[in-house]
Amino acid sequence: MRNETWSRRAAALACLTAGLLLAGCASDLQTYSSPQHQTLHLQPNELAHGGLAFLTPSTVTGQEEDKQSLAYVFAATLKAKRPEIRFDALPQTIGALNRAGLAETYRRMYRDYRDTGVFDAAVLKQVAQAAGMRYLVQLKLANMEQGARGRFSVLGLSLLNTQYANMRVFFQIWDSRDGSIVWEGIDEVSMAFDTGQERRVTFRTIAERAAEDLIASLP
Repeated sequence: MRNETWSRRAAALACLTAGLLLAGCASDLQTYSSPQHQTLHLQPNELAHGGLAFLTPSTVTGQEEDKQSLAYVFAATLKAKRPEIRFDALPQTIGALNRAGLAETYRRMYRDYRDTGVFDAAVLKQVAQAAGMRYLVQLKLANMEQGARGRFSVLGLSLLNTQYANMRVFFQIWDSRDGSIVWEGIDEVSMAFDTGQERRVTFRTIAERAAEDLIASLP
């Protein structure tokens, strides 16, 4: 009798587990974002005419390895959504600066920006001239968090959890002619889904949403 009771419980648990796993696999990705921007003195068509060069993004401590990924996602999204805008992605900008012998100058400019939030106007002009673009893009990854929260468990085994990711990113466009910020925006994106599998919200997925939000707001 005891073995029969245990078998029934085991079968019920197996059915429950399978049901939860199926439900987790079918869960939709829930997304919330709150983009904001302000145009300071950037007119329509000026980006297409002057061109953009991506600078190395800045980030909070612990997310340094995500800088190149962030620049890549924003450049790819800009190419797809605004094909009329001529731009240099980060590798092109870095290559142009190396060829022009500006590597050390760029390093100092980047270091000073991290400390002050300001680009030296004279150096900014040198960088833009080397890249052959008038405008420069500065991205800042202010927050990035990924994780999981358990929602259902049986006998100590987690069967269903919520995978989530949160990102806050700043986007600034600088005019190399006078060293001013002509456009800036910020987006905070949250994504989550329920799953019974080893899946997570990837950096690229959430970064693409932030890029789409902000690039859609460009003049």
